[in-house]
Amino acid sequence: MLTPSAAERLIRENMPLFLREDCPLAAAQGRILREDLRADRDLPPFDRVTMDGYALKAAALAAGTRQFRIEGVQAAGMLPRTLGAAPDVSVEIMTGAVLSRGADCVVPYEETTRDANGATITVNKEAGKFLAGHSVHRRGSDHRCGEVMVRAGTRISGREIAVAASCGHAKLTVAASPKIAVISTGDELVEVEGAVAPHQIRRSNDHALRAALIQAGYPRVERYHMHDVRHEIEHLLWHILAEYDVVLITGGVSKGKFDFLPDELDRQGVKKIFHGVAQRPGKPFWFGLSSRATPVFALPGNPVSSYTCLHRYVLPALAYASGASAVTQRMVALAEPVVFPPKLAYLLPVTLSSGPQAELLAKPERVNTSGDFAGLIDTDGFIELPADRAEFGAGTIVPFTPWM
Repeated sequence: MLTPSAAERLIRENMPLFLREDCPLAAAQGRILREDLRADRDLPPFDRVTMDGYALKAAALAAGTRQFRIEGVQAAGMLPRTLGAAPDVSVEIMTGAVLSRGADCVVPYEETTRDANGATITVNKEAGKFLAGHSVHRRGSDHRCGEVMVRAGTRISGREIAVAASCGHAKLTVAASPKIAVISTGDELVEVEGAVAPHQIRRSNDHALRAALIQAGYPRVERYHMHDVRHEIEHLLWHILAEYDVVLITGGVSKGKFDFLPDELDRQGVKKIFHGVAQRPGKPFWFGLSSRATPVFALPGNPVSSYTCLHRYVLPALAYASGASAVTQRMVALAEPVVFPPKLAYLLPVTLSSGPQAELLAKPERVNTSGDFAGLIDTDGFIELPADRAEFGAGTIVPFTPWM
């Protein structure tokens, strides 16, 4: 069987890229940017005052002038005033205002004393140290017009929204949000609000996968349920493959007598790329492409297996198809030894903590079974131990994947 890295590589090689679309800025949160975001003008766009005080000429201070006449007041948002030609003139000015023409320095209020008549100020002796540019944020000192502010491939957060707004980008070019179907399978499953018999269990996988997908930035997710009945699987699968951009199936992909899905997927033209990965949990994981290049992920039905495969394979595949920039794999150190004899990769839930040297430690948390969803509640994610070793000592550095 494939190793997890080989399975991931095959998925990426066969995963079609999502289309691009223009999105209003107000709806861009969580989307993947597909076109560089550039500054539409210098930032800041003018010499911006950074403290409340008085705009004046630094050369006058350097020459020993300490008393200045106030020629007017200038607030943020006002057109800049122009200082007179005399050296001993100033403009009372506010934070965020354009620096007055002819001025090159701002002396803060606390470095001055205003005379009783309110028409002049006296600058403290120590203020003679203020040079040209003091309390002035120079035009273009942050970014120049045309400079790339945010690279394509970035997942948009509040920070990128702020940059886009400041640069006048009312719309952003982003990856189209895929329409995703999550299908749970099995006669034993009933909906959460329905009556449940002793031999039945409530549906949880589709709810969990949908929630994780939405949290990861893919909100267009709908849930379906298929019984272990050939004609029902045939009918519903045909419609879903025709309508959705991505299909996730949980259960029905093993070798049981009622696992009809692999044969039905093949009959409806879904090409199997692989079936089975040398890992625990999630060994029966299946991936293929429909005739219209719809990626189909068939996850094991056990809740822990399903949720782990979503994070190990599906979410990275969706990020790749969206054009997201590659994310550096997080690495952690084992907090205690692990022994795992089977020649399988081990996707082991862990809780994280900081060690004495501020290192990130991962404490293994072995769930009771692959059906023990509640066993994941207090964990932070999972580590991946390779199949070529059976013993891993404390301090071993291993890759870590966080839960959504």
